[in-house]
Amino acid sequence: MTATQDLTLADLHASVVTAAEAAAEVLPAPSPLAAGTPVPGADWASTGLAGAVVAELHLPGAPRIAVLVGADLVEALAASPLGGLDLAAATQPSLEAAAAALGTGCGAAREVAVDLVAADLGATFTAVPLLGGGLTAGALLVPDTAVSAASAPVTAEPVVPQPARLPQRGIEMLHGVDMEVTVELGRTTMTVRDLLALSPGEVLELDRAAGSPADLLVNGRLIARGEVVVVDEDFGLRVTEIIDESSAG
Repeated sequence: MTATQDLTLADLHASVVTAAEAAAEVLPAPSPLAAGTPVPGADWASTGLAGAVVAELHLPGAPRIAVLVGADLVEALAASPLGGLDLAAATQPSLEAAAAALGTGCGAAREVAVDLVAADLGATFTAVPLLGGGLTAGALLVPDTAVSAASAPVTAEPVVPQPARLPQRGIEMLHGVDMEVTVELGRTTMTVRDLLALSPGEVLELDRAAGSPADLLVNGRLIARGEVVVVDEDFGLRVTEIIDESSAG
């Protein structure tokens, strides 16, 4: 291997480690994560990891980047008191952070089967294990073609990836996950003909009487009701009732 090839490999490893460190900072986990030693995609084994998401990078050819996570996060999302939450939404910030570290952005994340993620990337890639307590809690997979030439030196100590399950802290690892919150005043049903005939000034009658409480939904799930208020010329919702599963409907 020539000196130029050595430098290229060093740059590649430095870039993917930088991206992995950025992803590790925002990836939900039971303990802080750190980037391990880069591994060629051909040598990477995802045994022990339970979920995977991919997203297209905003680069020519739209190469894809992937984040793999352990069973702790997958189970915490499934057992959330708000109902089953989306793994892709929970890991989107980590993908965006990794993409930004590579000098670009990425599209919406989508979930794929762990055993199919390498084939989904469709290119040679480098994997960086994300370590918690010295054990593999996840991984970032980066296509070699997506790596920026300018990057910081690799500082991670060599660590052999070991599939393992970290001590679970349940819902605590979801505290930093962004959720879509919607306030719904009411609903109505319209035909396509009436919908297309709408014009400015039309008034739609909703299925709720004036003064009735509005619904607060998280990712489409009803969790509370309250009254609409105005705060500094913006609308707000004063919560008056928390909905449990037995009373939701």
